[in-house]
Parts: sequence; C-alpha cells; structure tokens
Amino acid sequence: MPRYRDLTHTARPSNAPRVFEPKNPLRTTDPAALEMLKIAHESKIETVFDRVVAQQPQCQFGYKGVCCRICIAGPCRVKADDGPASKGICGANAYTIVARNLVRYIAGGAASHSEHSRHVLHTAHAMTEGHAPDYQIKSPAKLRKLAEKLGVSTLDRGDMEILTDVIEIGYADFGRYQERPLAFLDSFLTEGRRKKFKHTNIMPKAIDGTVTELIAQTSMGVDADPVNIIFGGLKASLADLAGEYIGTTLSDVLFGVPEPIISESNLGVINPKMVNIAVHGHNPVLSEMVVAAARKMTDEAKKVGAEGVNIVGICCTGNELLMREGVYLATSSASQEMAIMTGALDAMVVDIQCIYPAVQQVAECFHTKVVTTESIMKIPGSQHLAFNATTAMEDAEKLVKIAIEAYKNRDPKKISIPSERHKLVAGFSIEALTDIMAKVNPERPMSVLTDAILNGQIKGVALMAGCNNLKRLQDEGHVTVLKELVKNDVFVIATGCSAGAYAKLGLMSPLAVDAYAGPGLKSFLKMLEEANPQLTTGLPLVFHVGACVDNSRGMDLAIAMANELGVDVPRVPFVASAPEAMHEKAVAIGTWCVTMGLPTHVGSMPPVEGSDLIYGITTQIAHDVFGGNFILEMDPVLGARKLLDALEYRTWKLRVHQQAAEKYNTPMAQGW
Repeated sequence: MPRYRDLTHTARPSNAPRVFEPKNPLRTTDPAALEMLKIAHESKIETVFDRVVAQQPQCQFGYKGVCCRICIAGPCRVKADDGPASKGICGANAYTIVARNLVRYIAGGAASHSEHSRHVLHTAHAMTEGHAPDYQIKSPAKLRKLAEKLGVSTLDRGDMEILTDVIEIGYADFGRYQERPLAFLDSFLTEGRRKKFKHTNIMPKAIDGTVTELIAQTSMGVDADPVNIIFGGLKASLADLAGEYIGTTLSDVLFGVPEPIISESNLGVINPKMVNIAVHGHNPVLSEMVVAAARKMTDEAKKVGAEGVNIVGICCTGNELLMREGVYLATSSASQEMAIMTGALDAMVVDIQCIYPAVQQVAECFHTKVVTTESIMKIPGSQHLAFNATTAMEDAEKLVKIAIEAYKNRDPKKISIPSERHKLVAGFSIEALTDIMAKVNPERPMSVLTDAILNGQIKGVALMAGCNNLKRLQDEGHVTVLKELVKNDVFVIATGCSAGAYAKLGLMSPLAVDAYAGPGLKSFLKMLEEANPQLTTGLPLVFHVGACVDNSRGMDLAIAMANELGVDVPRVPFVASAPEAMHEKAVAIGTWCVTMGLPTHVGSMPPVEGSDLIYGITTQIAHDVFGGNFILEMDPVLGARKLLDALEYRTWKLRVHQQAAEKYNTPMAQGW
C-alpha cells in the first residue's frame, strides 16, 4: 500500500469539485485562447468551451462507471446496493461493469497508439522495398542501437538490410501467435519487470491479438471476474507501451533523433503575411512531408501575394515537428478551434486522433480548408486527400497548393491574431539528455541524474503527460502541478498536450528556471549548462521529450535510472502525472505507468467510483503487486503534494538500502 509522510494524504481524493465552475464557458488559462473566446462569443461561433457547459450536469451513472452498454439488452444502470437494481439484466455486478468499462478504455488507447505506429512501420517497409522514395534513414546510429537490442546482427550489413529485419520483428509484434513475448517491449525491460509480468501472466505476445482478446473478454456473457478483467487491461496497457516504443524508435530512425532546438509557441506564431497551414493530429509520416513541400513552394506562395508558407503545429503532430524541425507550436487540443478563428489559417491538414469534428463547422465561418488525409479519419463537409507514402511529396505539394489557393479568399476584416507567443527549447530525446549528462560523467552519464537525487540536490523525476480536459480550466492542472514540483526541486520531463501547455505559457524556456525552480533544481540545471557550453539554447525549466507516443521515452529514462541504481523500476524516485487526462490513450498510458511501477497522478476522475473494489485495486492493491498505483486527485496542488510524498519515500528507502549495501559490502537488497 502506498505510504505518505502527510497522514492526511490517503487513497481517497479531496473534496475538490470534479467539474470546476460547470457553468463558466471561459474554461482556459491561456491568454491567447481567452482573447479568441471573446471573438467567438461576439460572432456567435460555438466552440468546445460552450459544448462542455451545455453537457452539465453529466450523467452520474456513466461518471461512476456503472452504466453498461456492452449489449443491446441495456443500457443497464446500477441503481441500488442490493436487490435486482444492483445488477445489470445479465446479473453483472457493479464491480464487473466498472472493470469492463475501464479496460475498454485501455483497449481503445492501445489501438490508437498501435495504429500510429503501424503507419510508421508500413512507411519504413515501403521504403526498404523502394516504394517510398521520399523517405530515408536519417539516424543510422539509432537504427543500429535498436537492432542490437532486438538481437538483429549489424556486423558488415547495410542500413537497409538491418532495417528490413527490424521491420519484420515489428510486424511480428503486431500479429504474433506463438507464445513469445513482444520483442520491442522485452528489449528494454528490466529483468525484475520481465519476471513480474511472467509471474502475473500479463506479458503480451502481440499488440493486435491482445486488444482483440480484451474486447472479447469483456463482451456480454464472458468474463465476470473483476480482478481477471483488470489483469487483461494491464496486459493491453503493456501492448500499448510496445506500440508506443515501436512508433518512437522507428520515427527517430526515419526522421532523426531530436536534439535541443529553439522555437516559439502559442497562437501568435500564425503569420498574417504568409500562407498558414496547421498540421494537426499525431502522425509524422504526413507532416514531415508537408514541411518539406512548404519549404520548396515559397515562390508559389509569393505569386498570390504572401511572403511564403508558414507551417504551425497543433497537438502531437505539432510536437513531432517542433522537436525535429523547430516548427512553431500554435496550440494544443482544447483550443484547436481557436487557430481557425484567427482568420489567417488557410488550411488545417489533419491525420489521426484528438481532432474535433467541430473544426469543420468553425472553418465554414472562415475561408479555412480542413483537409483529412487518412482512410479511417474523415469529417463531413471537409475535403479529403488520401495520403500515400509512395507518392508522399506529390501529395504534400497538393496539400500546400490547397492552402495557397485558400489564401486568395481571406477576409481581412476577420483576421484577429493574438500577440501571445513564447520562446521555448525542445527536442530532448533520451539520447540528447544522455549526451548532456555525459559532459559531466562520460563513463556513467545516468549517474549524474541519480547521484543528484541520492545527494538531495533534486527530489526525483516526474513525467508530465496527458490531454486537456475542460472539467477544469484548460492548462490550469498542468501548470499548477508543474510549479509545485519544480519549486520542490523535481526534474520534470513532458509530452503531448502537457508539454504544449508549458510551451504556450513560456514555461519551457531557460528564463522560467530562475522564476520557478527551487534552489536544488536550479543548481542542477546550471551545472549541466556549465558542462555544455556548446548548448547555445540553454536548458529549460521542463524538458520537452515529444508527443503522446513518446511517453515511451519517459519509461526509457526510468529504466536507465533503474539500471544505474541496480534496482527495479518500482524503487526509482520517478513519478508520472496526467493532470487533465481525457483520451483513452491517457488511460492506457497511465495504466502501464502503474504496471511498470510508477506512482501515477490523474487529475480528472476516471469512471471507477461505482465500485470500491475496483477503486481499491487501482489506488492501493496495484501498489502491492506491481509497485505503482494511481493517485486520483482533482486538486492539482494536493496531487502534486502526494507525488512529492511518493518521491520522498522512494528516495529515503533507496538511501537506506544503498547505505546498508555499502556498509556490509553486499549487493543491494531487492525485496523491499
């Protein structure tokens, strides 16, 4: 069971409201978004901020997870503690219904991430067969390192030959039927996690098979055992982690390993003098080509009176381009409609995930063209251009031309671009972080981080992840948790819309270090800066490590720290937080974080309160079995304090056992 120094901190959340100010439509802390909301209200343009208010109050049966819609005898709602109304029509108890609903979120998240990764895998495969001439291997070093981890021979072999073997292993991980563990997942786990997953029978053998097995397990009339259902969900969460790892590593191989890079963020990056294209979604296969095409087509933009083509990113496609190309990050998920409302966005090119259908409705009030590009993602009223890796550059040029044509139809009276924009430093892959620390200790780079924790300079590491959820003011949860952690000397890395929040609000810059970092964290970052004079960017308050799929980089770091310390992941002072979790992907990510052994804060309540058993498994029993647990807390300050408690406890235990091992000249004990 998790332990906290502050005895008022328990597994139960505080009395903070589950939906903050439910009738307030100004649900954001972003000054640029607030400025656009005024325009929306004056123009009577409906946005997500209006729709979330219109949904209040939300269904309490669904909120607690006790509404079952798995078969059409229902929907069934658990309405009483006993008697016929305490079960569904089939006799399913509340704990069965809650468990099934919860793990189906995990299945959806794993399917989403795996679809992203499958597309990258297909593109790499097409390239090796000569069918995707516009792509190339930009990081041979990453390819060879990955191949060695997977057991692929690299001696006297060409890059394409090596990549072909890596791709075959990736395809096998999607569809393997033999009783063998997922190769990509197995390649980077600690031995302790391998043994734990084998013992609990949750090591997946295939991504697709694990997802379909879970859907079958939770269909009507199959599994009613809530614990067995939860374990099926844990297995699917590990399949999600494997999918993320495939997507991250192969994207690095094809598009390059991110390195520190300077850029800017918020709606002010939209340029009224240029053709503006927002790339939105999650897949770099398309967006990388759009950037390349835009750089070639400056002259065509000038022919219609623009100074050039300005690519800006939204959501995780934006994060992918930010960390590799330095492309401006316009905004994050909840304020995607605001980019169109500037009146200067000529096209929004979308791929998959987190794209509101409402963007087309808003675009119809302006000249903006919304263009969908994937066969599984279309929006009524939008234009569709099927993107194909075989004709990638040709397709990308067509997309840019659509935006150039739309530029001609701009209405100058409708242009209103907020001035809000902030400098940022991004691009911190694990390789980049390791290189930075290697300037301090070339032999054992990761010891620079772990020693700083053991000697008390910093308290530990936190991975900030997740979405925007307008049950709170947009970005308020992310920013509040971050400020609490950094003032208490926690080293913070961030992905997805959490990273987007910090970028938009100026918290991902070196200037923010002096403003918000505690003395220990500040001295640690300054020490790294002094050891890296070649880094003209400086080091930021919070380190951008990528898109949603790149949460696997966070686990890479946790595992590297575990290996350096000689312990398993549940003993490492490392935590995770999703203060505004919303998507199924966030549920899948949070679940594998717990399964891997991390205390994981979630700031928006998942539908688990309808069963004390399921609530107890997620917040307490999970800790006893896997070493990680969910911290469900809607008050971001209290959520951060509980994370600090978890870090403090782990660091204290680590020091005690390390001192004992040194005193008696023995290996560090592993049974604590």
